[in-house]
Amino acid sequence: MSKTVMYARVSTIDQTLGHQRTQAEQAGFVIDEVIADHGVSGVSTRLADRPEGKRLYDRLRHGDVLVVRWVDRLGRNYEDVTDAIRHFMRQGVVVKTVINGMTFDGATADPIQQAVRDALIAFMAATAQAQAEATKAAQRAGIEASKGDAERYRGKKPSYDRKTFRQVVDMLAIGNGASEISKATGLTRQTVLRIKGDQVGAETALSKWGM
Repeated sequence: MSKTVMYARVSTIDQTLGHQRTQAEQAGFVIDEVIADHGVSGVSTRLADRPEGKRLYDRLRHGDVLVVRWVDRLGRNYEDVTDAIRHFMRQGVVVKTVINGMTFDGATADPIQQAVRDALIAFMAATAQAQAEATKAAQRAGIEASKGDAERYRGKKPSYDRKTFRQVVDMLAIGNGASEISKATGLTRQTVLRIKGDQVGAETALSKWGM
């Protein structure tokens, strides 16, 4: 009997396993089992090398469904994410994302559909890595700024918190427009556009204010 397994990676204090599962269930997924890694980097640690991530390779069988909030839960390294998704597709496992409801499987034999699918996987994996690199750059900038006069380098306090910032970045990554994101987050359209235009700067501001 096929099963639906959710994989969650909880890497920071502003993420919770419960939130990721609730979000999946609200999107209509019926989860049979949850496998989660806590405090594990998605950049430096491959999915197959994580304590729980490697269980997916043993647990998932043909016909099963793997659910993740977004591809960045699988990892933030381009090669790791694309290799993992393609491995599961070859095994007959369907990979689905909660955000934007993407579905990846190996059922299609049409070369055009395969090309479109593979291009989308590559784009999403590249976006996940780019976001991770932007975060690291912002954190480094925040550390450097904190070495000097805190008030001098802080600048204006952001009108958004880190959770809202992540929501904006996630929605931008899947193609939502500024007006739609503004309505969903409560931020002004101008704020959304500023974040879109300079994600590194936006996250640097959060780091400077300890947010």
